[in-house]
Amino acid sequence: MAKRILVTGGAGFIGSAVLRHLIRDTDWDVVNVDSLTYAGNLESLADIDGDPRYHFEQVDIRDAGEVARLFEQYRPAAIMHLAAESHVDRSIDGPAAFMETNIIGTYTLLEAARKYWMGLSVAEQAAFRFHHVSTDEVYGSLGAEGMFTEETAYQPNSPYSASKASSDHLVRAWHHTYGLPVITTNCSNNYGPYQFPEKLVPLMIINALEGKPLPVYGAGDQIRDWLYVDDHARALVTVLERGTLGEVYNIGGHNEMKNLDVVQTLCNLLEERVPEHPPGVARYADLITHVADRPGHDLRYAIDAGKIERELGWVPQETFESGFRKTVDWYLANEDWWQRVRSGAYRGERLGQIPA
Repeated sequence: MAKRILVTGGAGFIGSAVLRHLIRDTDWDVVNVDSLTYAGNLESLADIDGDPRYHFEQVDIRDAGEVARLFEQYRPAAIMHLAAESHVDRSIDGPAAFMETNIIGTYTLLEAARKYWMGLSVAEQAAFRFHHVSTDEVYGSLGAEGMFTEETAYQPNSPYSASKASSDHLVRAWHHTYGLPVITTNCSNNYGPYQFPEKLVPLMIINALEGKPLPVYGAGDQIRDWLYVDDHARALVTVLERGTLGEVYNIGGHNEMKNLDVVQTLCNLLEERVPEHPPGVARYADLITHVADRPGHDLRYAIDAGKIERELGWVPQETFESGFRKTVDWYLANEDWWQRVRSGAYRGERLGQIPA
């Protein structure tokens, strides 16, 4: 069995960062499994496209026949499952896709992996890994104090987080019932290059450059822990290769900030990097516009990443300041990329209102 990994959702934001890291910094052969929904973009993988260790398969993870074919054709030693509908606001507008992909898709993968794993030799079974990538949002909302640990009880508050919590429980059940060798990670808010512009950081950067309003939910006092995507990619591969089977590892960036402070930080960086403002704009911060809060908005997330640091030696390399500076610079240098993304169905609107 070759040292080959199937990565679902590899054309997405976090998935593409993982694939670039795997090809550049490890000896894994990689199969990118992605259905190329609106947030999947193969341009994010242009740097590794053509590498003999990289393969792409356009497959929907809900398609049991195609998923089974992938296992038989590529004979992987591991699967890293990142494919998911991931935007909370979209889950409010249309939850059905989240149930289908995040729950049914995960079940389909687990069953295909279990059947494949059962046919392996004893040594190959011992080496196989099913790494499920999840979110801190499954834990619900924190008050002013405390942090999420791996023992925090689940209390999802949005259709998105409920669908991810469901998938986490499926993965746990397939380990305890069938013995499938699984590992789960739950991460905080990611940011960095190649992020689809519906998310807070790229939306604010791009809207500011275009002189458009910067919509902030409510007072903007929701607190998130921000994790640079390349730090997350390194953490995921570390867990895959060295994590203990059946365990959960929380991954965070040690960067708690209010959403309003994030937006103001981005505005300050743009003042430094692009002092020539759009017509009619005196300061980028003048574009900040407070809008009605989204339903059920969690107030605070904070990750205790002590377990992965103690047991596996991973720590984030980027601070909030260094990571956000790199992110702003990337979007300034790659306007062609995000202009092409915005030429599709997404127009930069604020999603997340309860549909009629």
